Amino acid sequence: MPKKPATSTVPDTSLPYEAAYARLEALVESLESGEVSLADLVTKFEEGHQLLKICQTHLRAAELKIEKLKLDDAGEPAFVPLDEESES
Repeated sequence: MPKKPATSTVPDTSLPYEAAYARLEALVESLESGEVSLADLVTKFEEGHQLLKICQTHLRAAELKIEKLKLDDAGEPAFVPLDEESES
């Protein structure tokens, strides 16, 4: 009896990074197993694509918050947000 295709599951965009990444890893392992029907493969690929976007959004937000230590004009250490660094 053929397997029923998985129903589309669109990940919640408010999913924390760690949860989205863990789910993405599980999907990749499942896809790499080679025991996924074509219909399930497409569904899992779509879910993985959405999870990847969620992870990238979280990483970009974190990147914008990171400060880089630089020397100011007086030669003193100063923290500068990454977005300000690119403007100078």
